[in-house]
Amino acid sequence: MLKKLPYFIAEISANHNGSFKNAKKLILQAKKYGADAVKLQTYSPDLITLKSKNKYFKIKDGLWKNYYLWDLYNKGKTPLKWHKELFNYAKEIGITLFSTPFDEKSLKLLESLNCPFYKVASFEMTHLPLIKKIASTKKHMIISTGMANLSEIQLSYDTAIKYGAKEVTLLYCVSNYPSKIEDFNLRNIEILKKKFNCEVGLSDHSNDNIIATLSLSLGARVFEKHIALVGTKSLDADFSLKGSEILDYRKNLDQSYNLIKDFKFKRSNNELKNKKLRCSIFSLMDIKKGEKFTLENIRIVRPGYGLEPKFFEKIIGKKCKFNLKKNSPVLKKYI
Repeated sequence: MLKKLPYFIAEISANHNGSFKNAKKLILQAKKYGADAVKLQTYSPDLITLKSKNKYFKIKDGLWKNYYLWDLYNKGKTPLKWHKELFNYAKEIGITLFSTPFDEKSLKLLESLNCPFYKVASFEMTHLPLIKKIASTKKHMIISTGMANLSEIQLSYDTAIKYGAKEVTLLYCVSNYPSKIEDFNLRNIEILKKKFNCEVGLSDHSNDNIIATLSLSLGARVFEKHIALVGTKSLDADFSLKGSEILDYRKNLDQSYNLIKDFKFKRSNNELKNKKLRCSIFSLMDIKKGEKFTLENIRIVRPGYGLEPKFFEKIIGKKCKFNLKKNSPVLKKYI
């Protein structure tokens, strides 16, 4: 799946605002600004919650305070009837489209559209019956781990592997919206990578690119980030990248990755050009053929066109093989 690292997933979620045209614009925007894939959320509100005004179904705080769950999901849904055309459009413009199914009906629809891999949302990562169904497709699974402890993650991961997932990527996620810097413990990425020995990434609900940059340095290689159209006021707009911000995020990921991708000690060619500014051995006066090198006629100075300083003591007392002019580099051939 991960043909390119870092792998950048642009999440549309509810940011189409109920407009099919906006959904297509978001897919095109993701392509234009460097995302590797676009993700939808596939559900109908009736299958994700109950249409009830009971107090249990009312959100009490946060970005969506006072929404009832059914109303929130009804407003944010990507209608099932859009999916086929959106998948076709993504294929047409050359970007990978996949989705998060929230129920078996949604999964069946996505399978009929040859969805290439699947994401399990943080709020469903303990939904083992759903994980079993998704894993049985034998495809790559991405599992978001927001709110979960290690034993819950272990159970979800093991279930996915047991029931046939081709591969599992775990995303470190902070499930509040938008996430503040103090909500993160980026060492969790290292812990997940070490414990599960799988590809690890970040589901990023922050409004600061530094989270992604630091996550990459700690081993994250898959990055999911919500995107929105410029000027959009939608359910997820407050923690979404807009317009050229998407490209900036892509560039930050690539630049950060290039800083850490090599596991051998190396120097760039641009830096190595400056070796000529190092110290080396130069003549202080004209030195005739047969004359000895002494502390009075040679010195270690900048630049670096002569022998390296480590040879200085070794050549003291040695005879010069050719005439050497004042202020010239002392080369091996002169010794």
